[in-house]
Amino acid sequence: MNNPYNENDQQAMLEIAVASIHSGLLSGHASRLDLSHYSEKLIEHRATFITLEISHRLRGCIGSLVAHRPLAEDISVNAFSAAFRDPRFNKLSNSEYDLLEIHISILSPPEKMLFDSEQSLLDQIKPGVDGLIISDQEYRGTFLPSVWDSLPNKADFFSELKQKAGLSKHYWSNTIQVERYSTFSFGKTIAEVIN
Repeated sequence: MNNPYNENDQQAMLEIAVASIHSGLLSGHASRLDLSHYSEKLIEHRATFITLEISHRLRGCIGSLVAHRPLAEDISVNAFSAAFRDPRFNKLSNSEYDLLEIHISILSPPEKMLFDSEQSLLDQIKPGVDGLIISDQEYRGTFLPSVWDSLPNKADFFSELKQKAGLSKHYWSNTIQVERYSTFSFGKTIAEVIN
């Protein structure tokens, strides 16, 4: 996904994420936004994922797969949730706040993929570019394009995604659905955002 956001927009988005996490530490709630303070691009409905890291290790990641609210609001809610509601981690502590790196991924609308076998699906996937959403009955999961950094092989990427969705690595059925999307991603440390 090309970069549709200038440096001021990116800085504003990072400040929204930081403010929401800070508000969470102080009050237990995401910060409230006045959308009239933001550019038109930040009030368009977009889906985002917020990834938090400390020393380049995952500390929380929560997001939206479908655009259903203004971009600024989606960032605020997902930043709070990544810090305090990711079930894989304890709630963020005050001592961790200054160590955070915040990464924002803005998703393109998902596009349904057409295939007649697992191999035909794998042949269409673009490593490093495609984020994937897999679903079958009540099972659902996604990997952002950044996951290619740790799983560069297509077959490994897809089998790990199946596991994340609650399926077995070797699962396949004629009802499985896969959508792909791309992201525009950027990030900074808390210190870089505040200063």
